[in-house]
Parts: sequence; C-alpha cells; structure tokens
Amino acid sequence: MEKAAANALPPLRFLAVLAVTAWTFFLYFHFSVISGTVEVSHGDDDGADPCRGRYIYMHDLPPRFNTDIIRNCRKTEDHWGDMCGALSNAGLGRPLADRTDGVLKSEAGWYATHQFALDAVFHNRMKQYECLTNHSAVAAAVFVPFYAGFDFVRYHWGYDNAARDAASVDLTKWLMERPEWRRMGGRDHFLVAGRTGWDFRRSNNVNPDWGTDLLVMPAGRNMSVLVLESAMLHGNDYPVPYPTYFHPRSDADVIRWQDRVRGQQRTWLMAFVGAPRPDVPINIRVRDHVIAQCKASSACTMLGCARATGSTQCHTPGNIMRLFQKTTFCLQPPGDTCTRRSAFDSMVAGCIPVFFHPGSAYKQYRWHLPVDDHLRYSVYIPDADVRERNVSIEAVLRAIPPAAVERMRKEVIRLIPRVLYADPRYKLETIKDAVDVAVEGVLNTVARIRNGEYVDSGGPVTEDPPNLFASTESRFRPVRPVQADR
Repeated sequence: MEKAAANALPPLRFLAVLAVTAWTFFLYFHFSVISGTVEVSHGDDDGADPCRGRYIYMHDLPPRFNTDIIRNCRKTEDHWGDMCGALSNAGLGRPLADRTDGVLKSEAGWYATHQFALDAVFHNRMKQYECLTNHSAVAAAVFVPFYAGFDFVRYHWGYDNAARDAASVDLTKWLMERPEWRRMGGRDHFLVAGRTGWDFRRSNNVNPDWGTDLLVMPAGRNMSVLVLESAMLHGNDYPVPYPTYFHPRSDADVIRWQDRVRGQQRTWLMAFVGAPRPDVPINIRVRDHVIAQCKASSACTMLGCARATGSTQCHTPGNIMRLFQKTTFCLQPPGDTCTRRSAFDSMVAGCIPVFFHPGSAYKQYRWHLPVDDHLRYSVYIPDADVRERNVSIEAVLRAIPPAAVERMRKEVIRLIPRVLYADPRYKLETIKDAVDVAVEGVLNTVARIRNGEYVDSGGPVTEDPPNLFASTESRFRPVRPVQADR
C-alpha cells in the first residue's frame, strides 16, 4: 500500500501544480481587465461602470501613418508654408500673447492654431480619452490615428495620383489584415481627416488631380471618417467643427471666456473677414456681393484678406477676434467650399453667424449644432436673393427685434464649448468639447449599425427636405410692398 501511495504522488503533485497555474492565470486575467480599463461585468448594475458602451480601442499604427508624416512637415513649404510651427504644443501651434488692447491678454488657452491641424489635435486628445482600452474585444469603436489631412498636403503638388494614394492604399492593406477589422468589416472603425470630404474623393471631383481617394477605397468606404466638411453624398464622412484659436485647459477657462463675450459691447451691426473668390463661377459667387454690401454700409466692418502666398492679414488671431467681439452679426458666405473656419471663430467670440447657403452649417455639423431650429443661433439669407440684388443684408439684420437678437446670442454663447477643442494636455471635468461630442456621435453611429440600421452622413430623408432653401428661409426677411398695377 505504501508503494502504491508513493506511485500516486506524482499525479497528485501534477494536479496541484495545474490547479495553482490555472488559479494564477485567472487572477492575472481578472486584475489585468480591471487595471486595463476594460469593460467589466457588475451583475445587474449597468450604471456601475461609467465606460460601459463607451470603450474605444486605438490602433497602434506603424509610424509611417502618423509621426513620420509630420516629421517631414517642411516638405509642404513649396506651397502651404512650413507646417512645423503649427504642429507644436500637441498640434495647437504657438501660444498667443496679444498685448495691443487686451483682446486675449490674461486669457489662457489661446494658440495660433492652423485650420487643418485637426489630425494631430484629435489624436492627442484621444490619448487622454477616459475610456480607452487595450482590449479590442470589449471596445464599442476603434480609432485609427492616420494623419490623412497631413498626408494630403505632403504629396498634393508636383506628384502623381499613385504617390498621393500610396499611404491610403498601404493603410487599407494594414487594417484589413487585423482581427479587429474582420469583426465588423471596419464598420466600427473611425479616423479623423482634418480637411474637407472633397479632398479625399478625387474620383468625385471635377479636377482629377485633386486630393486622394481615401474615401472611395475599400477601407475608407467602411469606416466613419470625421472631416471638416462633408461632401454630402450620403456617404460615411461626418463633419466636425474647424479648429479655432481657443483651447481651454479647464472648465473655469471656458466659463470665464463665456462671461467675457457675454458682457462685450458690440459697436458694429455686421462684419466680414475674408478674401474675394474670383475663381468661383459667377453664377454661384455670392461672396463678392456680400463684400460689396459690407463696403457700402456704415454699419459693417471688414478685415479684407489678400490671397497671396505668405499673406498674414487674415491669420492674425488678435485682429480677427477683436473684430468679432465688437460685432453683433458675422457674415459667413461660402468661399472655395460651403463651410468656413470663420463661422466657428465668430461663434467663439459670441457673434451670431449669418449664412447664405444651407451647406454652410445646416446640412453639416448635426452632432454639434442644433438641428431642430437653425434660427435659434443663426440668420439665413438665401444666396440667390443676395446675388440677384433683391435683399439688403443690413435691412434683414436691422429688422430682427432686439429681444430675438439677445436670445440668439445666448444660444451662440451656450454652444461655444461644443465647437472648440480643449487643450489635449489637460482635461475638462464636466464640460463637453467638440471631441467629446464627436466621439458620442461615432459611438451612436456604430451602435445603430450593430442594430442593423442603414446609417450614412446624409441623414434621414425626413431631415433633408428637397426645398431646404424655403424651409430655412429667414423669418426676419422684410416684406416687399406690393406695387399697384398701372
């Protein structure tokens, strides 16, 4: 019996070692899940995990898709100027210190931010996202930190289409080989391309040599791509606000700025900042008429801008914000495209935007701006009326009752946090900025896709009426007197 017991010991030792090993693996996995910000079950208490349904996995892309692209930022100096300075401070650019009349003096969070720097700004903000996870299996969405906007710049001039598309083609191959991609065919992935959607749809453009074809490639067609302006082709490019000059570091920075613009004395009725667009077809060129009306009005102030390379007149933040803070209504006609960075700069200054085309805001930015009543925060004057010289912009704006103007300004000031990007190196506590709103939009979009819904950036047909001009026409338009028959 003693001999039999001795012969049984090795198997017992083996089972004991096996049990200890299994228990060790269980404890390791359990605690790594908790420490790695992975979604953990808490029984029936769905509210116990604040990140439930909000976890995001961020691909660790090879540096050729992001850091290597901006490392060669001086490659753009032949046309766009040196972008290196604009990429400092986590993509915000150089700090501003305006000492002329205190427009920005003593205010924290102001930078000379380039309007096309969103790739880097958004990526750096996502690094601080509170529900980031290293376990892709529990992620509600997957972020792809590809610098598509900067990639556009570096090969846009003097290169063929193969060179322009090389990085996008490479990214497509890389993503489609990942297990995370195969789970939903990439429909749960999103990236940020900090330019307009037209810059990534060369096949849909009039100019066959403009931009890349990222959005029409297999990977690009499946992902949600956040751009500064959607091409509105019922695709997957979702618009987010242009970066402004203000990047708060705390809730207090936001509240302090809102209080400042709320109490600002506004001595001008209307203002325009921008340059003429003589290369735009004359049948759709409304900007020239807006400029002409502004010049002819004693109630309008203007910061004219030269389009010459190297001109800085309209890239001096102090001048721009000074003008916007002194103005009640800021005119925002289309330029090269329907949308403008100026619309968001003016809103940050508490200036009520005046739009002349529904594609400038109303058919864009549905995540960030009101969609039920556009006239809560803006004025709409159809561009056709201005081009045909049937409407005086000044007369329309003067006809708006003071109480209505005050309500509109309050709404603009309320929207300020939603249209700015917080400093990526800090964290807002209770206020949601443009990144927070965009991430919520992505998570909602992916959830709807998982539920079997067909989702695209064009929105439901019921929200996109055929006669959008008439449905959003300003209620403040003066009524023309009826002329008696002669």
